[in-house]
Amino acid sequence: MSDGDKRDELEGSEAPFVSHLVELRDRMIRALIAVGVVFGALMLWPGPGPLYDVLAAPLVANLPAGATLIATNVISPFMVPLKITLLAAFMIALPVVLYQVWAFVAPGLYSHEKKMVVPLVVSSTVLFFLGVAFCYFFVFGQVFKFIQSFAPKSITAAPDIEAYFGFVITMFLAFGIAFEIPIVVVVLARLGLVSIEKLRDARPYVIVGAFVISAIVTPPDVLSQFMLAVPMCLLYEIGLFFARLAARKKAETEAAAAEEYKPMSDEEMERELDRADR
Repeated sequence: MSDGDKRDELEGSEAPFVSHLVELRDRMIRALIAVGVVFGALMLWPGPGPLYDVLAAPLVANLPAGATLIATNVISPFMVPLKITLLAAFMIALPVVLYQVWAFVAPGLYSHEKKMVVPLVVSSTVLFFLGVAFCYFFVFGQVFKFIQSFAPKSITAAPDIEAYFGFVITMFLAFGIAFEIPIVVVVLARLGLVSIEKLRDARPYVIVGAFVISAIVTPPDVLSQFMLAVPMCLLYEIGLFFARLAARKKAETEAAAAEEYKPMSDEEMERELDRADR
């Protein structure tokens, strides 16, 4: 598509700055309403208490017999379950929130950009939830079991609920963002910002960076660091695989388009003119 075609495609779609602000406000209100509706539903069922019990289950299952989580702040038993309910409401309403974001930016995108954004939004959302699920169902149980195995018999573990909530949020974000690595790799290659060869050559630096990042964001134990660093390395390889597929498909599409619009030779032109005269 030429530059002139691109200008024509968006011609007349400009809107005043105030109109953009009004639309942004409306989109934000709709997103907040979606989160609020889900939050209200979760408050009614199953309720903040059961939601916190579900979130704390991997830790409680690995505590010594009779041990429970504690609250060192007066309002913690009230505020922490509410925060968890709000977090769950936001994650459930995330498709609606992303749709509002998409609807706001879509008028300013070209048609080929729109075709690329929708699959990226869907795939990135799915990968983020997969990262959170991997952290909750697999990592938490192994890490808590590993940590408790080092605790002396004379110590009774009783973690604070606010500290545990902060730990959970950090781990969820770390694994959710880490699972976005294939999307980043594919986008870099698809937009031509980095070649496949450079991405392949950067593999040793990615491995080192994965272990450095995991050492920073995870607890200071080897097991949790490996459980974040190894998936990051594997996800980078998955991103390279799909980036190669995307590059191959793009090359085939461009070759087919070039073949379709291949200019006629002089002899073919003369034959077409003779056929037209007859």
